[in-house]
Amino acid sequence: MPPRVVLDSNVIIAGRRSTNTQSPNRESIDHWQARRLTFLYSLDTLHEYSEKLLEFSVDRTDVVSFIALIAALGEAVEIQFFHLPSCPNDHDDIAFLLCAWNGLASHLVTYDRDLLDLAATYESHFQICPPLDFLPGVRAASPSG
Repeated sequence: MPPRVVLDSNVIIAGRRSTNTQSPNRESIDHWQARRLTFLYSLDTLHEYSEKLLEFSVDRTDVVSFIALIAALGEAVEIQFFHLPSCPNDHDDIAFLLCAWNGLASHLVTYDRDLLDLAATYESHFQICPPLDFLPGVRAASPSG
């Protein structure tokens, strides 16, 4: 069974803007598009992706296309449980934690220090880690190994 993953907006932005085919951020997105992982999203995370991509001057048409791709290839998570054991300093990060919690994620992949600092709090539910810690397991399970 492929990992169930929430990608933080910083991973999405870095992956979408990268021209380096060896970028771990781009590789994370490539694994999702190849269906080697289940990309979990909520309405709030889609909003955050859109907002951040536009802030980084990604063309609006590209943003709309990318969000449509997430909706087509990802798994929508309905947020029904709102109680978290610990919240990050940045309230925008709560959407990603709620999506991971409610979507029964295996991983929340991020570079965000506020989220990474909460890793021990959530380790019994899902792993919070940067792409370089997440990718070895996906690579090992992929057909090209």
